[in-house]
Amino acid sequence: MSPSSIREFGETSVDPLVRGFLHAPETPNQAGIILTHGAGGNSQAPLLRALADTFAAAGFTVLRCDLPYRQARSFGPPGPGDAARDRGGLKNALAAMRKTISGRLFLGGHSYGGRQASMLCAEEPDLVSALLLLSYPLHPPRKPEQQRTQHLPDLRTPTLFVHGTRDPFGSIAEMERALKMIPAKTKLMTIEGAGHDLGFKGKARQEELPRLIFSEFTKFFGLSS
Repeated sequence: MSPSSIREFGETSVDPLVRGFLHAPETPNQAGIILTHGAGGNSQAPLLRALADTFAAAGFTVLRCDLPYRQARSFGPPGPGDAARDRGGLKNALAAMRKTISGRLFLGGHSYGGRQASMLCAEEPDLVSALLLLSYPLHPPRKPEQQRTQHLPDLRTPTLFVHGTRDPFGSIAEMERALKMIPAKTKLMTIEGAGHDLGFKGKARQEELPRLIFSEFTKFFGLSS
């Protein structure tokens, strides 16, 4: 695997703005992936950084982007009115990435970011080749009746879900039922013993996890690794 360079990235000619960090591989394969964060995080989240390094080392151009709500506020969760604008930010990020690559484009996100990515693709099914959803927040902890599945029957983008067996936002059995609602090709990659953070909490790191996710990603979507 080859090294990559990382630089701050911004697209200020659009609204919402695009802001984040671009990983440019030494030997690009012309494919790209955008990764975004969960409700309490930002584009510097250790899980996103580790995944970006892994994808970039294999030739992918990677953009870790801050959602618009995070650009407006440096901490705290998104508000009830932020979701549509956050999806607009992701769409603008995809358009910016299209100027950089000529191959397939993918979209990934952790928790809230992944949910917004899936909602965007349910609204516009031809935006990306596939989705990578990390710890999809199926429902709030201890509130299984509040299912966040309304858009799943409209999701026609192939999707790889990565989910811990101890995630309070949805059990593996609940995730398996939810995936049956999706008409697109899907796969559920389970991480034994992991919670919602997938083992990336504080200074904790699951060193093998990014490589395992990348391997599953390339197999599932028929990419050469």
